[in-house]
Amino acid sequence: MNLGGGDRRPAPAAPGDRARAYASVSLWLATCGDDLVADDALDGDREVDVAIVGAGFTGLWTAFYLAEARPDLRIAIVEREIAGFGASGRNGGWASALFPSSLATLARDAGRDAALRQHAAMRASVDEVIRASAAAGIDARLAKGGTVVLARTDAQLARARAEVEEARAWGRRDDELTLLDASQARGHLAGTGVLGGTYTPDCAAVHPGRLVRGLVRAVRERGVRVHERTAATRIVPHRVETDRGTLTAAHVIRATEGYTPGLPGHERDVVPVHSLIIATAPLPASLWERIGLARRETFTDGRHLVIYGQRTADDRIVFGGRGAPYRLGSTVRLDPRHARDTHRKLRSTLVDLLPVLRDVEITHAWGGALGIARDWHASVGHDAATGLGWAGGYVGDGVTTTNLAGRTLRDLILGVDSELTTLPWVGHRSPRWEPEPLRWMGVNAGLRAMTAADAEERLTGRDSIAARVMAPFTGGH
Repeated sequence: MNLGGGDRRPAPAAPGDRARAYASVSLWLATCGDDLVADDALDGDREVDVAIVGAGFTGLWTAFYLAEARPDLRIAIVEREIAGFGASGRNGGWASALFPSSLATLARDAGRDAALRQHAAMRASVDEVIRASAAAGIDARLAKGGTVVLARTDAQLARARAEVEEARAWGRRDDELTLLDASQARGHLAGTGVLGGTYTPDCAAVHPGRLVRGLVRAVRERGVRVHERTAATRIVPHRVETDRGTLTAAHVIRATEGYTPGLPGHERDVVPVHSLIIATAPLPASLWERIGLARRETFTDGRHLVIYGQRTADDRIVFGGRGAPYRLGSTVRLDPRHARDTHRKLRSTLVDLLPVLRDVEITHAWGGALGIARDWHASVGHDAATGLGWAGGYVGDGVTTTNLAGRTLRDLILGVDSELTTLPWVGHRSPRWEPEPLRWMGVNAGLRAMTAADAEERLTGRDSIAARVMAPFTGGH
C-alpha cells in the first residue's frame, strides 16, 4: 500500500528520483499520465504583468482565463514543488456545486438575491469545468453523475428532510435536490442501513491529477511561465520574493490555500486541516453490480465528520474523510502515526458502508491539507491600489470553486465589471484565527466534537446535542 500524504519537500535528488517521489503523493499523481519532472525553475529577477503564487487549481485557472482573454499579458506562476503537489493533486475528485457558506449565511450578509446568484454561479461552474477541460484538450475522466447522500440513522434522515424543505423555501426545485426513500437511495448506492437520502445532479467525478497536470500544459501552450521548484518566501505589493529570484508585477495573486500560513504575515489567515483518502484496486463488474454507482455518482452519508467517495473511471473506489488532528502552528505536514490511524479508520468505515469490500486490496493511501477561514467563508478579491489579489478558504469544496475564482480574478485584474465580480464572496474578509495554542485547542475540539456527535446519534437515534453546541464554531448554521 502506497502511504503518500507527507508534505515535506523531497530531498535534493536527480529529476527522475524527484518525479518518482511526486508520483507517490497520491493515486491521482501516480496515474495522471505525466512524467512529473519539475520544469522551468525561476532563474533570477523578472518583471511580469501578473505574478501568481501557487500552481494548484486556483492559480492555474486564473492564468488560463487571463491568457485566453489577453494573450499579450506576461503571466508567471511560482510553485514550491510541482503543479498539483498540494490539494489539487490530493483531493477526492468531486467537481461539485457545494459552497462552504450556506444560502442563509450569504443572504444575511448580502441579501437573498445575491445568495441565490452565488448558488447559481456554483452550479454553472460545474459545467464550465467540463466545458473548459474539453476545450483545452484535457481528458480528466469527468462524469457528471451527481451526488447521493445516504441517510443511515434516524437523525440523518431528519436532516435530509429538513435540507430538502429548506431548499424548497429558497425556490430550489426537485431537479436540483431530491429527497430519496430507502429503495431509491439504495438504487444509487447499496450501502448498509440505508433509510433514505438526497440526490443532486450538480457534481462530476473527476481525476484531479489529470486535470491539474493538463492545466499546466494548457497554460504553458498559451504563453504562461510556470516556475516549478521555486518557493515564494514573501508577498508584498507588486512583488513576489522567492528562493530563486524576485518577480515584480502589476498584480500579485496569492493562490496558496492550506499552505498560506507558511507565508510571513498570513500565519492566521486560514488553518490547514487534513483530509485523508484510500483507494481500492480496480473492482470487477460482479462487485459493481452489487454496489451501484452506475453513473459514477459521488457519494457520502449524513454524518457530521465528513466522508466522501467516488467510482473512478478505472473502476476503483476512492474514499476519504476528515479526522486527522490539526497540528500546532498550522503545520502542513501530516504526522505519519496519525495518517496510519486515520487510514485504518477509513477502511473500517468503508467496509461498514459496503461489506462486499472487506477483502478488497487498498492500493493507495494519502492525504492533503485543505484551507479553512475562521468564519468558514470562501472568498476571492483584488485590491486595485496594491495589486494584491487572493482566493481560497474552500473548506474542501475547491475543485469547482477554484474555477469560479479563476474567472472572477480574471475580471477583477482586467477591471471588467461582470456578474462574477458582484457575487457576495467577492471582497469578503474573514476574521483571523486565534493565536496558538488557542487555535490548536479549538480546531481539535471541533474535530473531537463531530466524532462524538456521530457516536451519540448512532446510540440514541436523535440529533446530537454536541453537534448543536459546536455548530457556530465549526461552520454549522
